[in-house]
Amino acid sequence: MYFIGVTTGQSSINAVFPRWAERLGLGRCALHGIDFPLGAPAAGYRAALEFIKRDPLSLGALVTTHKLAIFSAGQGIFDELDPLTRALGEVGSVFKRDGRLHGRAVDPITSSHALAAQIEPAYWRGGAEALILGAGGAGTALACQLANADAVRGRPARIHIVDRAPARLAHVRALHATWREAPPLVDHVVASAGETDAILARLPPGSLVANATGLGKDAPGSPLTDAARFPEGAVVWEFNYRGNLVFLDQARAQEKARGLRIADGWVYFLHGWTTVIADVFGVQIPPRGALFEDLGRIAAAVR
Repeated sequence: MYFIGVTTGQSSINAVFPRWAERLGLGRCALHGIDFPLGAPAAGYRAALEFIKRDPLSLGALVTTHKLAIFSAGQGIFDELDPLTRALGEVGSVFKRDGRLHGRAVDPITSSHALAAQIEPAYWRGGAEALILGAGGAGTALACQLANADAVRGRPARIHIVDRAPARLAHVRALHATWREAPPLVDHVVASAGETDAILARLPPGSLVANATGLGKDAPGSPLTDAARFPEGAVVWEFNYRGNLVFLDQARAQEKARGLRIADGWVYFLHGWTTVIADVFGVQIPPRGALFEDLGRIAAAVR
């Protein structure tokens, strides 16, 4: 199994995977990282996918950071892409079934499970909004999940999504138009962290603020300045769990004064990896229960 990212050698999964493989009874197997820089040429992605497809010992891959690029570069290589994956235009799970190469968007599933661990049912009834920083694969998937949540869990009163790339935001707008009964979506093209601070300042109390930019892990910095002010009682979610997480530090500096609830990306990491491992090895890993708790304890021991 492969791990396609930017700095795969720094991930906890390298220590976790062998222990998980033993617990899951996967037999003799190994995990190998494949690093691409941000904005890498499509030829590299295509070569990796073509190798996985034709090599009988290569079962699949988890994709992080490059999900949109893998989807784009994989046209003509993937044999199967489900409708949601085509709509989102991203691939996070690459796996084989009967010799055919599948690509699947797993971020909507992963973000749903991870968010459920942070926000109780009916949380949104108080009129809170959501601010998603970054309109890449993870940010778009979170917008999809929030907009299409069931009536029991509820939806934010409004979804804001911020990015520096107008094309990415146009893609989210087009998707939003297809989501029935979705709350209003407001997209913001920003050129600086200061502009994002101003958007943050207008959110109502209790809103969700999620950093899906990759800043702090895949590139240095934060999408906010140190002068940013989080809403009172906000839920602040950093999608990453490793790196120089400036965004997380900014939230923690205001945690007590602003009554924030803060989470890093550890639970997201657990759900993301277990979902893709289940795809790649064709095993069942429920998102809750004794087996998932066992895998979480194994991972925490080597975090």
